[in-house]
Amino acid sequence: MKIDPDKYGSFNKTLSEAAPYMGLGLQLAATIVLMVLLGDWLDGKLGLKYIFTIICAILGIGAGMYNLIRTANNIEKRKAKNDKK
Repeated sequence: MKIDPDKYGSFNKTLSEAAPYMGLGLQLAATIVLMVLLGDWLDGKLGLKYIFTIICAILGIGAGMYNLIRTANNIEKRKAKNDKK
């Protein structure tokens, strides 16, 4: 059985355009969770209550958002560059 490329052409195009964005949410969540776990571990080691957890959570949110925006901008720049060709 031969697959007709025109039948799936628009789906494949849509999927290839969306693929770079699919992992961004997971990346953001992983950064925040890892930073919170680091803060919790530091609080446990130093015997403090939630100070490092809160600080690391804020740093994780900031770093995750920075990475999300930077990656999205790079993807858009690449897309614009490819569209000009």
